[in-house]
Amino acid sequence: MDIRVLIADDEPLARRGVIQLLEAHGDMRVAGEARDGREAVQLIRALKPDLLFLDVQMPENDGFNVLARTPEADLPLVIFLTAYEEFAARAFDVEAVDYVVKPPARGRFDRALERARQRLLQRRSTGSTNTPPVMVRVDGPNGTILLRPEEIDWVEAANYCAVVHARGVRFIIRESLDALEKRMPASLFLRTHRSALVNVARMRAFLEAEEHDAVVLSCGTRVSVSRRRRRAVLERIRDLSA
Repeated sequence: MDIRVLIADDEPLARRGVIQLLEAHGDMRVAGEARDGREAVQLIRALKPDLLFLDVQMPENDGFNVLARTPEADLPLVIFLTAYEEFAARAFDVEAVDYVVKPPARGRFDRALERARQRLLQRRSTGSTNTPPVMVRVDGPNGTILLRPEEIDWVEAANYCAVVHARGVRFIIRESLDALEKRMPASLFLRTHRSALVNVARMRAFLEAEEHDAVVLSCGTRVSVSRRRRRAVLERIRDLSA
């Protein structure tokens, strides 16, 4: 499918950088460029792009005001361009697909594009214009971090909280494991124990033991598997190796 792209950034070099990165993706078509927030609003309405690369800080309306001034029916998918990590939380609050820190690294840029493709496929297949991403908000050493489900290795219960294991770090969140499980994609996560939720893509092996079976994750962690969930875990591991 062709994806029509609008790039809104007041820096010509930044716009050119995005265009160069898009050249490696044959399904991306640059429909236009906006030099400030006011022009961005006008071009969104005129060109009706599928995807908008939107700078956060621009003259004549910043990126968030651009979205606020655009009718919901005209809103494209949005990937924010920003020089500052602190705008990440606000980006997801307005249901952006992703945010990319300038100057964008190719790997990070390509991952954001792939997320946009998946969201656009979902939009076109369901006719929906409102498919917000699932995100897990945690407190990091430098402020709020937003984790995508696929970044999480596993989650364990801790009284009325949950401990999220991701990026090699333990994050404690004020949300029960049951509540978090309901928000996670069922195709991606599996409950292996009443106190453990595992990212299926991280499972590597099943270990049998007299007392407690366990599943071994790609990070080397062993997570307990209860008797009543044993069959479901084995079936998912077989599916992964098939």
